[in-house]
Amino acid sequence: MTKLNLHKPKKYLSQNFLQDKNIARKIVNSLSLKKSDNVVEIGPGKGILTSELLNNISHLTAVELDSDLIVVLNERFGESITLLNEDFLKVSLEKLSSNKKIRLVGNIPYKITSPIIFHAIDSQKKIVDMTIMIQREVAKRIVASPNSKDYGILSVLVQYYCTPKLLFNVSPKCFIPQPKVISSVVHFNFEKRKYPITENDLLFRKIVRGTFNQRRKTLRNTLRTLGYSENILPNLSIDLNRRAESLSVQEFLSLTTELLTE
Repeated sequence: MTKLNLHKPKKYLSQNFLQDKNIARKIVNSLSLKKSDNVVEIGPGKGILTSELLNNISHLTAVELDSDLIVVLNERFGESITLLNEDFLKVSLEKLSSNKKIRLVGNIPYKITSPIIFHAIDSQKKIVDMTIMIQREVAKRIVASPNSKDYGILSVLVQYYCTPKLLFNVSPKCFIPQPKVISSVVHFNFEKRKYPITENDLLFRKIVRGTFNQRRKTLRNTLRTLGYSENILPNLSIDLNRRAESLSVQEFLSLTTELLTE
């Protein structure tokens, strides 16, 4: 029995190891990789996805927090892989990109899904795309449309910064140990965004978060809470009797632009 097989999943690291090679191959096939692609794997675990990736590229960088896995992964893949024993959320994606944009891929710990997504968003200029396995319920929120129960902060912000696509779902039976939820593989394309960058990203995020955090209230009431004077509200083109969940990404952008000029 190999060291990898002897490794027991660590609950505090939320380790659920993918064991289905067909799923790993399906993920890699969706990437249409080139040999020279600068791929960074988030949490290689026992290396099932790593192995498939290395069948298609010449070298791979992988970020793994579990030091027990670092040793055996190095022994297994040798010089074909550069392993970083670090917390992915603390890794500088700008440094990893060097002179070439990176492609992120991985079966990530579900408890840090949103932080990982926003870590990528904050380095979007250095990233081609990201393909990750996440909880299906979160995936549905990411690709949700206005006026649906899944539509919210994550939907608007992700769809603004990139073009997300739910590729396919994955059964709990494909993992050890089996998670209690169905998983989904989602692709985030940072090079094909639908919307132009606003003059003030911070204000855009503030408006989106602020209005959805009070989603039962009308825009009129939430904007007052965010500190906007009653005097400027009549100048806005949007119907302030609407609620955040009814606004499209474009309408949030238009609202941000109008508030910038007031």
